[in-house]
Amino acid sequence: MVECGATGVPALLADALHSQIDMHHAYGGVVPELASRDHIRRVLPLTRQVLAKSRVAIDDVDVVAFTQGPGLAGALLVGAGFACALAAALGVPVIGVHHLEGHLLSPFLSADPPEFPFVALLVSGGHTQLMRVDDVASYELLGETIDDAAGEAFDKSAKLLGLGYPGGPALARLAEFGDASVFDLPRPLLHSGTLDFSFAGLKTAVRTHVLKLGSNVCEQDKAHLAAATQQAIVDVLVRKSIAALKATGLKRLVVAGGVGANTRLREQLNAECAKRGIKVHYPELALCSDNGAMIALAAAMRLQRGLAKPQLDYAFNVLPRWPLHAA
Repeated sequence: MVECGATGVPALLADALHSQIDMHHAYGGVVPELASRDHIRRVLPLTRQVLAKSRVAIDDVDVVAFTQGPGLAGALLVGAGFACALAAALGVPVIGVHHLEGHLLSPFLSADPPEFPFVALLVSGGHTQLMRVDDVASYELLGETIDDAAGEAFDKSAKLLGLGYPGGPALARLAEFGDASVFDLPRPLLHSGTLDFSFAGLKTAVRTHVLKLGSNVCEQDKAHLAAATQQAIVDVLVRKSIAALKATGLKRLVVAGGVGANTRLREQLNAECAKRGIKVHYPELALCSDNGAMIALAAAMRLQRGLAKPQLDYAFNVLPRWPLHAA
């Protein structure tokens, strides 16, 4: 829940999050049907929790925002249906928000918020994109993944190494005990001259090494391969981000999305940007993964600029595929 003033960045009053990691752990990944059913059980208690934490009465809510897409249709429909029903009961407008716009703007909730314009590196789930951001709703796509995203490369490589769910953090933890130079892995499209990404070939290379090591692979070799995998992904993300900054002439970078919490990525980006006098902004670690605070913020920032399209008829749809630059 955020409070939207006439000027400045909206203030976060309260937020709440329920993680489904434990539920999906046994399956090694997200099971859409289970995710949707759990959303149904959790959404009302979480809403009550946020209202209690914010000390805002339900009748004082002016607008209800929800994630309209992109994402899993079932889970999106739960949120959309609940938001529209709540808004209808209160007689207030409802606003559908782009999931990635929430991530992109989430650093504005940090202690050191960015200023427009900036280059954004969005590394969230199945998305890896570089955007030029001149203001809210003013986005230019500079480059994106043509196959697997960085998050998918982390998760799929972790699964090949026999690590648990969620794979990305598990691989990053194991990489701390490895030497990235032991295994030579590719950096796809690193020298392509474009700002696009490709990580499918990296995943294939990891699989090849896993097969060569065999079923009796020692933990140290797994740690070396984890470190090499992480370093390959980070090298590509950093090199492309610096290239995007050079191409645009901008001196500010925003990194958002779950992979943005990766310590090695932050260290390497900070070092490379410091050499070039570039300021880097990240969301708080608690706001890197999917959360309601970023969706409320995006809606509030659009409202401030007169860009939102509040609905009063409460008919809704969801957009499992929705390009951010078209939002």
